[in-house]
Amino acid sequence: MTYRLTAPCHFGLEKTLSFELKRAGGQDIKASDGRVDFTGDEAVIAKANITCSVAERIGIILDSFTAKSFEDIFTHMKNVPIEEYAGRNDKIHIVKGHSLNSKLTSIPAIQRTMKKAFVLRMQDKYKISTLPETGAVLPVHFLLMKDNITVTLDTSGTGLHKRGYRAMSNAAPIKETLAAGIVDLARVRGTDTVIDPFCGSGTILIEAAMKAANIAPCLNRNFAAMEWGFTDKKVWADAFDEAREAIRKDCTFMALGYDIDRAAVELTRENAWKAGVDKYIRAERRAVKDFVYPEGKSKIITNPPYAERMGDIAEAKEIYKTMGKRMLPLGENELYAITSVEDFETLFGEKASKNRKLYNGMLLCRLYSYIGK
Repeated sequence: MTYRLTAPCHFGLEKTLSFELKRAGGQDIKASDGRVDFTGDEAVIAKANITCSVAERIGIILDSFTAKSFEDIFTHMKNVPIEEYAGRNDKIHIVKGHSLNSKLTSIPAIQRTMKKAFVLRMQDKYKISTLPETGAVLPVHFLLMKDNITVTLDTSGTGLHKRGYRAMSNAAPIKETLAAGIVDLARVRGTDTVIDPFCGSGTILIEAAMKAANIAPCLNRNFAAMEWGFTDKKVWADAFDEAREAIRKDCTFMALGYDIDRAAVELTRENAWKAGVDKYIRAERRAVKDFVYPEGKSKIITNPPYAERMGDIAEAKEIYKTMGKRMLPLGENELYAITSVEDFETLFGEKASKNRKLYNGMLLCRLYSYIGK
């Protein structure tokens, strides 16, 4: 069976996600702000969940329509063939959604209306008066924007940024999916050396190592759809096997992580081990004022402190000045730094080769890219 699917992502990473979905077998790919819609069967759903590094989740689009009243929502949801997905014992869980610039603003009321419609349809189709809800959980998400609502069945369950290696993190960590997007924009390859002078919990280094070795980001976790009665367990098993076989065994990638916080260094090492990429990553305590380039060409990819994350704008600006003193001239090296500070280039001491808008959560940032000679 072929489904119309959707995958949300950080604003600015739609092109990267489109490429990943195409590689997973997606068809009819259409990108819009913060999401990419596509078509695919269950094999595509499995591959997309396992291999896409910047998608937040993979959802089956149940319906998309104009909703100016609760009656609109009830009527449309009552006509969705939810019984094709949910067995008589399964539970439909309406996950808290979002309403933006719309007539309907009460999220709880929307949730109740959807739930009621689904329950009544399932009771009718299965000829039962009470739903046991003892089986698998089917999460349903919705986004209501300008009176247009899209309702999706979430095949991922826990968000795809949850790779399984970062149970613990330091203050203000970068999200795994955003880190992976930056790594992709930096075009990290299996022969590269990547440095993060503010490594924190090691997220950028780990995502870079996985990208370099072609390790699927969600290879070591499960997904909601794997528990559903209508899914084929062999399709998912085959997708996992294919991802394992694609790992590059001859990767010569190396990553160096520095941080002034000793606990952060230990956390980077621990998370790298959990992710299975510890052989590629070396972390040590070092302040940015002591930064030196290793031999050969390097790519610095970093999420340095900025006020909204760490609290002190003056301190962040001094750090950027120090970065410039230690990292310029770049020579043959490259630098990719994400920050919300607009005068980063002035503080750093050189205009970026390119900068692009990226959102770190709801915070507008820019990725400043410096390409050495």
